[in-house]
Amino acid sequence: MPTSHPRRWWILGVLCLSLLVAVIDNMVLNIAIPSLMRDLGASTSDIQWILDAYILVFAGLLLVAGSLSDRYGRRRALVIGLAVFGGASVLATLCQTPGQLIAARALMGVGGAFLMPGTLAILTTVFDDSERKKAIAIWSSVLVLGGLGGPTLGGLLLQHFWWGSIFLLNVPIAVLGIVAALAIIPESRGPAGRPDVVGALLCTLGMTALVWAVISSAQHGWSSASTVGGLVAAVVLLATFALWEHRVAEPMVPTALFRDRNFGGASLSIVLLSLAAGGVLLALTQYLQFVLGYEPLRAGLAFVPMLVTVLACNGLGVVVDKRFGARVAVASGLSLMAAGFGVLASIGSADGYPTLAVALVLIGAGSGIAGPPAVGTLLAALPQERAGVGSAVNDTVAQIGAALSVAVLGSVLTATYRAAMPAWAGPARESIGEALRIAAATGDAGLARLARDAFVEAMSGTALVGVAGGIAAAVVAALVIRPRPAPPVPAPVAPVEVGEPGQPVEQSASAASTSSTSLASAPARVTSPPVGGPPGSTR
Repeated sequence: MPTSHPRRWWILGVLCLSLLVAVIDNMVLNIAIPSLMRDLGASTSDIQWILDAYILVFAGLLLVAGSLSDRYGRRRALVIGLAVFGGASVLATLCQTPGQLIAARALMGVGGAFLMPGTLAILTTVFDDSERKKAIAIWSSVLVLGGLGGPTLGGLLLQHFWWGSIFLLNVPIAVLGIVAALAIIPESRGPAGRPDVVGALLCTLGMTALVWAVISSAQHGWSSASTVGGLVAAVVLLATFALWEHRVAEPMVPTALFRDRNFGGASLSIVLLSLAAGGVLLALTQYLQFVLGYEPLRAGLAFVPMLVTVLACNGLGVVVDKRFGARVAVASGLSLMAAGFGVLASIGSADGYPTLAVALVLIGAGSGIAGPPAVGTLLAALPQERAGVGSAVNDTVAQIGAALSVAVLGSVLTATYRAAMPAWAGPARESIGEALRIAAATGDAGLARLARDAFVEAMSGTALVGVAGGIAAAVVAALVIRPRPAPPVPAPVAPVEVGEPGQPVEQSASAASTSSTSLASAPARVTSPPVGGPPGSTR
């Protein structure tokens, strides 16, 4: 078993700080959706692309970034990711059109792709098996605290400044993360694999074409030229990607990792959950501000019950994992999340925040219980020298699920809302934001009420997808993940004493006990691996 790094807890603190920048950005951006619609003139499809531009670039580059971090240094990749993310955040504050913001978000995805695999890979290498899941629980809890603070600060900025100010939150965190990483985190490397740039390009282009087709279908229908063209391009590009991965010497997706049932089961559970839940947040932020009439700050605080519950249940997930195993912990947590989506699907026009709060608490409890065991099981299945690429494989498939979730569930939300609105509503059928703008301009309270009712109906239908995804993920976890076998206990070996040449040796029970006690009380000596030692060693 590899030895834990002596500065591992300080290193964990820096890793938490580094990943905070992405967590805060994603939470604040969702709170800002209504502001982007009002102030930037973003349509529903623009919002979907602002979210998906980051996710698609992030997912497309993750494996290449993981391979490069294994080759050239994981700390170096982390620092590069923070620098690119912070710089792109500055550019985002200067955007004047939705198209410019989409481009800035794509550049932020480049930074996130280098940031994420380095974070998980470093965590994997500095903690041994006995402490890794505990470290992941702490890591998750700190990120939840960032999720609590992000919407609050973002809401304050949105109420007192322009929408672009939300991206300024990322800059000081990125700068502090770079300084702390260079000062505290040791450099580590894995085997020098060759980055599969062609595979990454084919995967990114194929997924972009697929997302384009799904988003276009909500606006123009499945038979439109843009939708059909996007689907054809997606099929061709993704088929070419599959063929390329089959023949290339060092593929972007090392399929051998998925032969481990625990890695495959944990990954598939996370993907199904991402596919089910990713687009629900898109609906909730609009529900809070457009339907319930919350200001941005209050809308951010509305997620506090969910985030606090995640924080409280992270430790419970570790306890359940240790007592009953990862399979029980992951499956039970995912089942709780499905129940939360069920409560969300039951919300009607007459219901208010209390029903939503119940749903958020259930979703938070399930996420807190399932998260650390799922990620810990996945990381434990990876060989340490492939930690960068291995964790990036999981992040890639999860982010692909999230991108499809935003595209599919966002399109379902748009199509269901449009179908619930009467034909005479005209432009008000495009989005609830547009409907409320028209209602405010014309003083038509009936149109505003009609739009809110239609949106609640659309949100409830979208949440049913979360129910199905949560149940499917729980079933996969229960059927596929299996308990790790306990390490074999070495057979007792009779003590052998070597005395002076020619002298008989005897050892009494008390002498043996004394010898054992003195050995047990001797200080353990941990030696650092030499420079140029085995892959994955810190240096």
